Amino acid sequence: MSKFTPFTFLHINDHHLGTPRSYRFRPAINRRWAAIKGQLAQVEADFLLVGGDLTRDGDTHEYEYQLAREDLDTLPFPTFVIAGNMDVGNKHTDRQGPHPERDDVSLNVTSERLRLFASYFGPINWTFVHKEVRFTGFYAAVAGSGLPEEDRLWRFLERLPDLPDARHHVAMMHYWPYMESPDEPAWDITEPGQYDDWYFSINPPYRGRILDLLEASAVDLLFCGHVHTGRPVEVIQGMRIYRTPAAGNTAQLAERWTDAETRYGFQLCEVTEAGIEVSFVVGADQCEEFDSYGPTGHPRIEDRDYSLAREQPPLSPDPWLTQD
Repeated sequence: MSKFTPFTFLHINDHHLGTPRSYRFRPAINRRWAAIKGQLAQVEADFLLVGGDLTRDGDTHEYEYQLAREDLDTLPFPTFVIAGNMDVGNKHTDRQGPHPERDDVSLNVTSERLRLFASYFGPINWTFVHKEVRFTGFYAAVAGSGLPEEDRLWRFLERLPDLPDARHHVAMMHYWPYMESPDEPAWDITEPGQYDDWYFSINPPYRGRILDLLEASAVDLLFCGHVHTGRPVEVIQGMRIYRTPAAGNTAQLAERWTDAETRYGFQLCEVTEAGIEVSFVVGADQCEEFDSYGPTGHPRIEDRDYSLAREQPPLSPDPWLTQD
């Protein structure tokens, strides 16, 4: 057996790069991310894992894919990327939630958006071995969608246990698999008190199927983002599950937990003979919001006012999104 080589890799999620050409813009997010990106560039890392939500509104503006791709390409090491819901659309539903300002059904992830995202950032699902460690990324929100990409997800996950063994296996998904417990119920999007739980996690039976397949694949570490709020590491089915803070966007649901990590930052991961040590590195600029404009959340396309854009020419929704 060849001699093991220690190495370092990095992980981020939810840096939500935006543009003043849009109908909304929060310059604080870009500023926080710029500081973190500078810190990342100083690390002698083999690569960076990007856990989704690279963009503020990539699900409606291909232009933001271009921005995010060019931005990542300035780093001195490769990046391996998975999609987030703000990049390609939310987990699937055929029912409207309790918030009338958003049309939940229209926010569903689509095959068209997944294909476009892949043209900039590579395959939606991927796995590779680097220095005896396997790395795997996938977009779990296609589960239950009925899209062709759902069948591809299950085929991809089901073949993982049969791939060659590695010293460790690190996996990455955008959504949290669960909110408080792996055996919690399926959340109901139509119930106001359950909407957040539905929005941020994967419902059964898909949750259990994913976790079982990851366990069968000997996953040691699972990174999850999406909520922007860090939680203590938990060991579930033999996996260390890291629900990590954002690399720029504001923490959500922070009031729900007294031990929530709400600072912006990234994960420094050192692989040694003894295992993989993960440390949270706090971003160098924890600035407050400033000079923001436009709505938050998921406003309907027809309710977006692009005349608010402070940089010309303003964006508009990608044409094929508004065609009947």
